[in-house]
Amino acid sequence: MNAEIREALQRLPSVDEALRALEGQVEAPRWALVQAVREAVDELRSQILAGRADRAVIEAAGVQRRVELLRLPSLRPVFNATGVVLHTNLGRAPLAPEVLGRLAAVAAGYSNLEYVVEERRRGSRHVHAAELLRRLTGAEDAVVVNNNAAAVLLCLTALAQGREVLVSRG
Repeated sequence: MNAEIREALQRLPSVDEALRALEGQVEAPRWALVQAVREAVDELRSQILAGRADRAVIEAAGVQRRVELLRLPSLRPVFNATGVVLHTNLGRAPLAPEVLGRLAAVAAGYSNLEYVVEERRRGSRHVHAAELLRRLTGAEDAVVVNNNAAAVLLCLTALAQGREVLVSRG
């Protein structure tokens, strides 16, 4: 390593120094600001080692852009142009606006998810959907699962108990 690169690396600010220098210039939660500064210092170090940077300055605008990227939600809306309506990789099926409204109203506060209010005791989260499914299908009982593998396992457990089941893996 040549002396010029060594000197540039020595001039790199520590994360704490960079945070103090940026105080009041970047508006962000502490966790995001620290992560953005760490990334900026790491990138600058890589550029110096590759011979592409000779100064060791962390700029507020660059840190602000990093903060904004860090704060972007990883889960976001997309278009399903696959032709598959219930696409498991794309969140399955969209919820109807009426369902979203009722869900938002309940999710905005506490609910009786696992509590039987009338009896003042712990209950089961399964009763809410099970009751609706029993009424809808006329079935003796019902259970909701969140994937096909769980549904197949439950069906096999109920219908093939004590018997051999052949499973294809492809």
